Amino acid sequence: MDKLKLTEKEVEKWLDKIEPFIDQIQLSDEKGEEMMENMKAYISDSKHFLGSGDLVRAFEAVIWAWAILEICTQLGVFQRPEQ
Repeated sequence: MDKLKLTEKEVEKWLDKIEPFIDQIQLSDEKGEEMMENMKAYISDSKHFLGSGDLVRAFEAVIWAWAILEICTQLGVFQRPEQ
């Protein structure tokens, strides 16, 4: 049971960390807009899975959102404020 609570907290921690970036990211082009929509969809999916108790899929979805953020930043599709 403790592991489940820890996992819920872990998913919530990563959701809380990524959400502030959404309004701060500048998009370079249409591809940036498309990737932002994908990132938002994974964040939404993570919340949905978290709410239904599917912790594995919730964590997986938030990790995909982070992957999109990091990859798009490295490719110059997203510009993050701390850069």
